[in-house]
Amino acid sequence: MYQDDYKHKGMRRSLIRILTQKGITDQRVLRAIQEVPRHFFFEKAFLEQAYQDKAFPIGEGQTISQPYTVAFQSQLLEVQPGEKILEIGTGSGYQCCVLLELGARVYTVEYVQKLHHRSKAMLTQMGYQAVFVHGDGSRGLPSHAPYDKIIVTAGAPMVPNDLLRQLAIGGKLVIPVGDDKQQKMLRLTKQNENTIVKEEYDFFSFVKLRGAQGWDAASAR
Repeated sequence: MYQDDYKHKGMRRSLIRILTQKGITDQRVLRAIQEVPRHFFFEKAFLEQAYQDKAFPIGEGQTISQPYTVAFQSQLLEVQPGEKILEIGTGSGYQCCVLLELGARVYTVEYVQKLHHRSKAMLTQMGYQAVFVHGDGSRGLPSHAPYDKIIVTAGAPMVPNDLLRQLAIGGKLVIPVGDDKQQKMLRLTKQNENTIVKEEYDFFSFVKLRGAQGWDAASAR
């Protein structure tokens, strides 16, 4: 495990300033990002890239998300301590760490088995506790539903109905939806079983959401 010394903490403070300039205002989200040593997710040869506001490849055709993207989605989610949150797309585990720092109880699903094992081992080593599942996140995780919040960290061709069904009344789903080049960030609030309020935000670029209600289904049509 790497060290997290004053130099790394200073680099995180610089990153926080950049995120603030870009419009992230939620102080709890900024504090959570300040707490998570993002360089732990990078090989030592790439430590200087760890605190740049950029996405970075982590293998298996996946990336660790740009810090601004993590902050933006976390801010939209409006996480409250103790809430049960479903994360679709564990990836490196970085977003999961931020959610845990916000006080959430996190269930996280990863489609790629190798990434699932790697992120579970990494977060456990770092002292974080979440429920890690290898499976088709586009179908959610019905065994632990309903969830107060659901966050999708991969680009979806549509909003999976299974995720809306697994959302608690009053719950929020944050998901990027679009084509394979760019996606619009959506926040869907479940007011009751028949009413979903949709809010639209900026465009982002994510890796594809895999699975039966993701791009695997879209490709089959």
